[in-house]
Amino acid sequence: MEWHITDAQSLAIIDHEIGDRLISPAEYEITRRVIYATGDFEYKSLINFSERAIQSAVAALSARTTIVVDLPMIQAGIAYEIQETFANPIFCGLERMNRPQNAQTNAAWGLETLARRYPEGIFVIGQAQTALTALMSLIETQEIKPSLIIATSPNFNDVNSNQEQLQNSLIPNITINSNKGNAVVATAILDALIDLAWQAHGKKSSGSEE
Repeated sequence: MEWHITDAQSLAIIDHEIGDRLISPAEYEITRRVIYATGDFEYKSLINFSERAIQSAVAALSARTTIVVDLPMIQAGIAYEIQETFANPIFCGLERMNRPQNAQTNAAWGLETLARRYPEGIFVIGQAQTALTALMSLIETQEIKPSLIIATSPNFNDVNSNQEQLQNSLIPNITINSNKGNAVVATAILDALIDLAWQAHGKKSSGSEE
């Protein structure tokens, strides 16, 4: 992400408001990006990182793993950043509209179709709970093994087994423990991960040249 002086000032205010940091520097960077994008400090305690989530994300992005999203706005939100760094292919589930007539939503059918094509992809679900349901079904049957799932869709059901199942799975994941998730949050998380991966990539490259 390209930063300007006003962005730096805003991030400094966020750092001051948050105060003590009880999470890793990488997790903190992602959290502050979400707060910056939403203006909501509550996200400090709402973002859940699974073990190896950030490491897996960095490795997958660096390997130019395909990114699959549920909404065009997420695709548009990271398109410039990804093209300026690793140039990973990005596909949107809602663009897969020519589907057979069945009970699935467009987002679920599109994500399922793309998941079968890119079983080890990075999947980003910012809005459609049905898309997460489709992914978890494919994971259960071992048809896919994603490198990372970012799931921030709003959850108004306290008994949401899909997100709980994802958090308890071996799939690296970043989720929101609240109904306050949305596509803006998903985009901010992915954008921060791209920057973190690019920084790590740069350090490795400069080190190898010495």
